[in-house]
Amino acid sequence: MPYTVDFVNVSTTGLETSPVADALAGLRANEARYFKNKYDHVFVTSTVEEAPETLAWITDILKTERDIEIASKPLEVTEFEVEGMRMAYVFFESGLSINVMYTVADGSKRAVGIKLSDGMEVPDELVERFKFARQKSKLAGTIRGSFFVIKGEH
Repeated sequence: MPYTVDFVNVSTTGLETSPVADALAGLRANEARYFKNKYDHVFVTSTVEEAPETLAWITDILKTERDIEIASKPLEVTEFEVEGMRMAYVFFESGLSINVMYTVADGSKRAVGIKLSDGMEVPDELVERFKFARQKSKLAGTIRGSFFVIKGEH
């Protein structure tokens, strides 16, 4: 069942099995606030079972671009388009969030963003590959993030 993310009253709905559920909920709410403030977009997530194509698209990009396979269980996904950008997110049980920003116009911005919830360790499959910068968030505490540019067509 789709869940409209509330960034005023942060909830762990859909994320309860995560050992860092509160921090992951804060991270998800932080993303929802950003898209509401910048694009007036309401951030709605679904279970992986409701939107398997979103998870498949992100998984394919990770595998083909960087040979990355995430070990953690995916809990929720969302996919939408704003101002010519196709955006997709997956939130994992470990507290990891991965997003794809894929500008529809050829030759434009295309990247994968990786964010770690406060309190989680860097997953083994990412520890040797990325350096993570820290960012403070009122909703999510300390977020550690990294990214890479997508080179291929997806």
